[in-house]
Amino acid sequence: MALSPPVPLGQVLCGSEKIDEVTRLLNVLELDLKEKNLLPPKRNATLEELKIHTRSVDDADPMLTERVNYNRSVATDGANVCQGINILCQHSFKGNSLVTARSALKCLANVMLLEPSTRQKFVDLGWAPKAAERIKNDNRDDEFLGSRLLFLTTYETNLDFEDLFENHQLAESINTNLARHAKVFSKAGPKSPVPLFNVLALSETLKLLFNLTQYYPDHAPTFTKSLLHILKILANIKIPVPPLQPPITYLINSLLNLDLEDKKAGHFMQNPLFPKFDPNSNADRLIKILDSGVRQYKAEQLEQVATPLVSLIRKIYGFAPDTVKLHVRFLLLPSNEERAQPLGKSDTLSAHLLRLSTSAVAPGLRETVSNFLFELSDRDATSFVRNVGYGFASGFLLTHDLPVPENALEAWSTNADDDTEALLQDPGERVTNINGVEINPVTGQRRDKEPLDSGAEMTQEEKEREAERLFVLFERLRATGVVNVQNPVTKAMHESRFEEIE
Repeated sequence: MALSPPVPLGQVLCGSEKIDEVTRLLNVLELDLKEKNLLPPKRNATLEELKIHTRSVDDADPMLTERVNYNRSVATDGANVCQGINILCQHSFKGNSLVTARSALKCLANVMLLEPSTRQKFVDLGWAPKAAERIKNDNRDDEFLGSRLLFLTTYETNLDFEDLFENHQLAESINTNLARHAKVFSKAGPKSPVPLFNVLALSETLKLLFNLTQYYPDHAPTFTKSLLHILKILANIKIPVPPLQPPITYLINSLLNLDLEDKKAGHFMQNPLFPKFDPNSNADRLIKILDSGVRQYKAEQLEQVATPLVSLIRKIYGFAPDTVKLHVRFLLLPSNEERAQPLGKSDTLSAHLLRLSTSAVAPGLRETVSNFLFELSDRDATSFVRNVGYGFASGFLLTHDLPVPENALEAWSTNADDDTEALLQDPGERVTNINGVEINPVTGQRRDKEPLDSGAEMTQEEKEREAERLFVLFERLRATGVVNVQNPVTKAMHESRFEEIE
């Protein structure tokens, strides 16, 4: 059979020309598997040519379709196979040259990324264990490529990962690779760049780790020892602008399913989340990323990128020592200084969080932030209202069927000392009272900082119309049954506070 002449390297083809060229290259590589007729440089060059055509699966049918294999030395069992995938797997895992193997793996990874149906074919041909073995190599190319193949097979395949955990030390390999990355980032520090391919390999490993802990939660404790490595990387990696992008997002996601308390595995004498030299350091780092993120993304974007981060900080807060909890409250709840204006109006992190807690375009983040603010208030409705103001608290309390404090709409003040013991007992004291100064419970603003009403006094007719409008609004609210509220006009009538006018 006559073969089509080769095309110039790097030329982008489409249609029948691409189909013919992909067929030609696969035939060359298939024949080489049988006869070993290519010298290493020529074999590698052929794979590099093929890689160009795997950047799009359009018109790459020879790579994707099945046919009865006529070359028994190439097929695994002589059955119908996806010949293009099989040829690439043979060059990826059976040859002696790692350079050739990596070139073939790049082609394979491209195809499996762009064409999901090829992932099950890869599994059916029995090559997944080879990928698990490949990531044991102390090489970032092998880590990147092997981890990507395994990550892709977590979707739309029936791969038995239990076998990879038990017989191919998958968890140990991932832990080892993360330890290597931690050393690199610790040595470089936040101001020195880390080679790009190290970052890419780290990203693939973190993505694989997250999916494995998500889909195989029973194996999550085997990754607990990587908690220290991931935290080291987070502490030393340079935060990009904007911050919530890979690999930062992958580092955050990878922690979500881990046993952060180390209850099951017992790897650590001292939890690395709260190191002795500075128990607040990791909380500070995560909150700094959050603070930067809420300023650089729109609410719609934060729904996707910030929800995992808030969930992680919330999870850590749940079992943190009291001193760390106090520090997190200090960073996330409104400060006394913010009460010079209504809460949520400033440019602080707490103000951004308050606005997100009522965002209509970020429902998932809204719920996560609201729950976290409630937990920062010791899950006490009164402290919650005092911390964020009734305006921000009311929606959450009503939708979660939590009783609104009877005095929520009354003004209060206190002379409590601002000491550590008082703060731990009642976090609301720190943020709703300033040396006994009265606070507006709805807006959270200091009464003495509220603007004076400079408008003209209402006429008697305007007062009557406003009273009628409020009467109707209260009656409608009472009729909903959502809250048990008494119309103040009716109450005034019962208390004989109306005066008859002749």
